Amino acid sequence: MTSYAQTITRDNELSGGAAMAAVAAMIAALFTGSTALTPLYVIYKQAFGFSQITLTLVYAVYVIGNLAALLFFGRLSDVIGRRPTALAAMAVAVVSALFFLFAENLAWLDIARILSGLGIGIGAGTGTAWLAELIEGEDKSRSAIIATSTNFVGLGLGALISGLLAEYAPWPLRLTFAVYLALLALVTLLIWRTRETVSEPGRLSHVPMRPRLSVPDSIRARFVAPAVTGFGAMALVGFYAALAPSVLAQQLHVTNHAEAGALFFELSIVTAATILATARLASRTVMLAALVLMIPTVAMVVAAQVFASMAIMVIATALCGVAAALGYRGGLQVVSQIAPADRRAEVVSAFFICCFCGNALPVVGIGVLSSWTNAIVASLAFAAMITIFSLVALGFGARYAR
Repeated sequence: MTSYAQTITRDNELSGGAAMAAVAAMIAALFTGSTALTPLYVIYKQAFGFSQITLTLVYAVYVIGNLAALLFFGRLSDVIGRRPTALAAMAVAVVSALFFLFAENLAWLDIARILSGLGIGIGAGTGTAWLAELIEGEDKSRSAIIATSTNFVGLGLGALISGLLAEYAPWPLRLTFAVYLALLALVTLLIWRTRETVSEPGRLSHVPMRPRLSVPDSIRARFVAPAVTGFGAMALVGFYAALAPSVLAQQLHVTNHAEAGALFFELSIVTAATILATARLASRTVMLAALVLMIPTVAMVVAAQVFASMAIMVIATALCGVAAALGYRGGLQVVSQIAPADRRAEVVSAFFICCFCGNALPVVGIGVLSSWTNAIVASLAFAAMITIFSLVALGFGARYAR
């Protein structure tokens, strides 16, 4: 077994397995901050006195930061280096956590969520590229598996730890983010010591800031299926991240914050495990399986609310985790395969925008509908949307399969 001393280079930098673990920890830590709010939304609603629509908007503004990172900072780490960019992402996450820690009104939460999305958008892409360069050998596909699985582990831990602290510890709106800041400090120290893999880093002024996103005419028809699959997969995750605690409290009469966090933790761990377990399956098969599975999944979510059944909700959550994993991983890999080599990053970025929109827009729609009607009707509309999208994507996927 490699000793600890052997994982440090001559300049006292982490390399090899230790470096990969540090980068994976960074990805997990960044995503932990995005779901720390999940069990706290109900508390914030009471403390700040905002509506269900406002709650969904607080969740959705996170995507503004994601899009800013994707459009303007996608190539940042290629130019200035992985470590400086990762440290910048961690710094943004720290500022976001400080806004949450001292939040006094809705504006503080909005700023914190936007900064959280920005830090994640910069750090996740940087971390994935960094992992690929740290992995020895020609097969770099393992970097995507590590990045996506640790992504969901971080999401799950954020909700679980926040829920436990909110239910069983004092100062739920403060302590969660004090603990998170301590975690960020530890991970930042590890990243500071991790080996840089960009051989000749340039200056910040060399980073191109002009966004360019499009899908070539030759692959647009084939792009529809993975794009809609990514949209649907992240819509399922967004539903649980933003609205599941309210559903538990209002329809299932479960007010324990730890249970709300545990439900999202179940979703995330099932998602991460599914990504790892299906790594060898063909990407198009995985994508089409996700589209088929989304239909019974949303039906189960609605059934859990109609029958006020926690048991059905637990089963629905597991199905959601599998569908989200298959959809996100399968859609991303299909897009990577069909994209022209000289425009791959551009096409993959377009896919991520579809995912971000799926993560935010349906959640806002459900919030608006639930205020006009009720939560069950809103969930039925969400289920109908996912079903229609899945059928359309299945049609395109079957017709343009290669």
